[in-house]
Amino acid sequence: MAILLGLNFTLKAQTKDTIPVFTPVEVPEITEEVRYHSPHKASIYSAVFPGLGQIYNRKYWKLPLLYGGIGGLGYAIHFNSKYYNIYRSAYRDFLIRDPGNMSYVELIPPGLSVDDVHTVYAQWFQRALENKKRYYKRYRDMSYIGMAALYFINIIDASIDAHFYNFDISDDLSFRVEPTFLQPNPDTGGALGLQIKFRF
Repeated sequence: MAILLGLNFTLKAQTKDTIPVFTPVEVPEITEEVRYHSPHKASIYSAVFPGLGQIYNRKYWKLPLLYGGIGGLGYAIHFNSKYYNIYRSAYRDFLIRDPGNMSYVELIPPGLSVDDVHTVYAQWFQRALENKKRYYKRYRDMSYIGMAALYFINIIDASIDAHFYNFDISDDLSFRVEPTFLQPNPDTGGALGLQIKFRF
């Protein structure tokens, strides 16, 4: 944004004439220093530590959303990993049938005994353990994918915010309709028309 202060007049005496002559001297233009905001720097900050790019862009309100998402996905990863490991061990122990490793006993539904799941309900119980193992594995993997997606969204958001950091947003979003003379055409010649000018 340029600020022009004006013209300054100095009195210069001539040697031959005794009449003073006013010579205008132009004052140098003073410009307001524009702070350069680097999208590259914002991206690097967000890649090194999520949230630093948002702090660099001064978008502090995004930090609770970002860290809330990281916390929620971190909890989902922990929860699904824990139960995936439990059901994986139980499924493996049930297939091996080692008397020393019977972690699946804790997962037997109420009303059934160890003998029941080894005889009458053996096929059903094995399928139930396998389904639970797959269920928690699937949601654990989806939680990891969500965490990776949030990490990349954090970098992209910081970069885009930095690109638009110095973007001039004016309240004047008006348009004007005015007459105009169209370029001459060899067939029809010149013509009058209307043009719309958008100002934003």
